[in-house]
Amino acid sequence: MTRFTSDFLRILDERGYIHQTSDPEGLDALAAKGEVVGYIGFDCTARSLHAGSLVQIMLLHWLEKTGNKVIALMGGGTTRVGDPSGRDEARKLLSVEDIEENKRAIQTIFDRFLSFGPGPRDAIMVDNAEWLTRLNYIDMLREVGRHFSVNRMLSMDSVKLRLEREQELSFLEFNYMILQAYDFTELARRYGCNLQMGGSDQWGNIVNGIDLGRRLGTHQLHALTTQLLTTASGAKMGKTAAGAVWLNEDMLSPYDYWQYWRNAEDADVGRFLKLFTTLPLSEVERLAALGGAEINEAKKILATETTALVHGRDKALAAEETARKTFEEGTLAESLPTVAIEGLGAGVGVLTAFVAAGLVPSTSEARRQIKSGGLRVNDQPVTDERAVLTLGDLSPEGVIKLSMGRKRHVLLKPK
Repeated sequence: MTRFTSDFLRILDERGYIHQTSDPEGLDALAAKGEVVGYIGFDCTARSLHAGSLVQIMLLHWLEKTGNKVIALMGGGTTRVGDPSGRDEARKLLSVEDIEENKRAIQTIFDRFLSFGPGPRDAIMVDNAEWLTRLNYIDMLREVGRHFSVNRMLSMDSVKLRLEREQELSFLEFNYMILQAYDFTELARRYGCNLQMGGSDQWGNIVNGIDLGRRLGTHQLHALTTQLLTTASGAKMGKTAAGAVWLNEDMLSPYDYWQYWRNAEDADVGRFLKLFTTLPLSEVERLAALGGAEINEAKKILATETTALVHGRDKALAAEETARKTFEEGTLAESLPTVAIEGLGAGVGVLTAFVAAGLVPSTSEARRQIKSGGLRVNDQPVTDERAVLTLGDLSPEGVIKLSMGRKRHVLLKPK
């Protein structure tokens, strides 16, 4: 028997999202009445979010689907400071123009998961630059800064761990938790927001916002966090040897995105189906129970369902079909990712080619893959790291097929 009465918390509980909540009974009562107004902040540090952000996006999806209101907060202001959580060094400071460009690029992904509009239950998207960039420093210190204890701030993991490792923490970064707390209270004042969600590394920052709201006289605020995810083997979620698993199509093709999920470890399939798809739990349990070779069918369903959420069902099915033709029929599928490269006439080093194709992040990683037999050109193993690709390596279709492992392929064509 579930411990929650609201659809929102019951679904999150059954699917394994919940790690911490500040007041589960109070939040459950609000959610049961459809009175939760919840937000998650997304800083604009790159032109795309990556698969590691999907848990948070799914939290917003389920909040909306259960009749509550969603605020997707773009961190146009906080990105100018940089979140120190989980980092040994300061983030690179971006120009205001770069932050705005990144914001415009990452906004598009939310349309796949949320319904934005003017209605009382429709999702809204706001940018904390609206209020953070207009703050008067002295007024901010008097109104907000006086409520923060430096002793307590030094005990926060985002600060304490950096200092314990004797890594420099700038005064700029030290202010991040104050700005995040202020965001929560500002959203409470402007939009009636009463819930902030995030990963478990944000717990201290979120609780700071609850405390600040109490001191500034807002209504009761709530916190909910998810466990930071790793794969069954301990790898960081959303990362591969070739780099981040981006959500935007211009950063990573739907086919490569599909392949990331198809290559999930056996032990992760059931958990990922719960977290990253909207399949009924009865179907998830059936798929998770498959063993032996049958688990591959569950992985294909996982890949198609997750890709459909991010890129649309048509592109997900096309990626699935491309994989089938490539691996089951052995044909050169037209929809494999294609990269145009200069210099094939004069010759391009094989290491450079694999980096340009995005299959490896560096030439040193390409060398490592060659030593382990992981790279192939036109389905033939690469054994010489000094090999050069030329126009003579083009297939009858006018491309060169590069492969890393059995499941990642890119077609090179002359530019």
